[in-house]
Amino acid sequence: MGQDHDATTTPAVAGGGMAEVFGAFLKLGCTAFGGPVAHLGFFRTEFVDRRGWLDDADYARLVALCQFLPGPASSQVGIALGLGRAGLGGALAAWAGFTLPSALLMIMAGLAVAAGQGGGWLPDGLTTGLKIAALAVVVQAVAGMARSLAPDARRMTLAVAAAALALMVPGLAGQLGGILLGLIVAAVVPLDADAATPAATPATPAVGRAAIRPATRLVRRRAALVAAVLFVAGLVLLPLLGAGGGPLATLADGMYRAGSLVFGGGHVVLPLLAAETAPQVDAQAFMMGYGLAQAVPGPLFTFGAFLGAVAGGWIGGVVALVAIFLPAFLLVVAVLPLWDRVSRRPWARRLLAGVNAAVLGLLMAALYDPVFTSAVAGPRDAALALVALVALLVWRLPVWALVPAAAAAGMAAAAIG
Repeated sequence: MGQDHDATTTPAVAGGGMAEVFGAFLKLGCTAFGGPVAHLGFFRTEFVDRRGWLDDADYARLVALCQFLPGPASSQVGIALGLGRAGLGGALAAWAGFTLPSALLMIMAGLAVAAGQGGGWLPDGLTTGLKIAALAVVVQAVAGMARSLAPDARRMTLAVAAAALALMVPGLAGQLGGILLGLIVAAVVPLDADAATPAATPATPAVGRAAIRPATRLVRRRAALVAAVLFVAGLVLLPLLGAGGGPLATLADGMYRAGSLVFGGGHVVLPLLAAETAPQVDAQAFMMGYGLAQAVPGPLFTFGAFLGAVAGGWIGGVVALVAIFLPAFLLVVAVLPLWDRVSRRPWARRLLAGVNAAVLGLLMAALYDPVFTSAVAGPRDAALALVALVALLVWRLPVWALVPAAAAAGMAAAAIG
């Protein structure tokens, strides 16, 4: 703080501006298959290991915060990374780069469905192959996160306990219960706060450790307050506009509510989206769009853009896209400056040790359901999944090569019968 100029437009370091952020996230938006869990692994590889924008400790703090917030956790982590790199403009650039590739694909698919083409143009086995590729990518991501979030026996045990709780108590109750378990254990069991906050990853010489600035320097208190007020205003005013404002206003209201009130990411938002769009999107189109959302890179919340396009064409797709992601953006801007202060306190670091282990447990639970359960329906799928895992983890096949190979294998298996 302590600056009178508008710090929200100040780049974090020389050369670190909106264009750089947009380019980095656009690459991920075109290649990050596998859903939210995999995205967190991609982000860590790109921005901690490769670019050195921040270290493992700061990244773990961002992941923990976004697990607390409603909305798409991986997109919120991306928005926070962009915010730390280049202010509010960087946050917008990160969201746009990561979201636009899949959003455009989903809107075009929605327009095709609205035009009466249905889902017959999708080859048999394509979605299955892509889900198997996603399974392999998520396994790799969870393994990478485990090394930083639960590097010892106590935290790994806590992670497994949180995963078991999340699996046995499905939905929001299990997710929040897992995080609460992490807080309770951290309060009574010494988890070694210093070990829980890993040493800084050596940064690249061109960037340096200061590549991510604290949000307290990039977002004024006034801007954070405005974001919080706008978030609440959307929940209060959009239902009033939707009641008498026509189909697009109704669509915006439903999508904003879905993005505001759902914890756990894209899979958990399904029931609410189904209820909100039932009058305009039939069940067959809904499930086909959900399958496509898992088959394209980028955030699963772009499924909302598909539904908007089916219901209201291009304009509907854009309205739905903005409305479903707007709460995530507002919440990050509103909460991150406060979190930036609190998370660095010694007592907060001790609690974060438990929360981070619990977050790993939630990612492990998501690896099983819905990732594994939706990808593997029988022995043939299991065999393809094993081959994909070996190709990715042992032979180090790049993800951009694994995805089309798995899609081709899924279609070939379907053709054989």
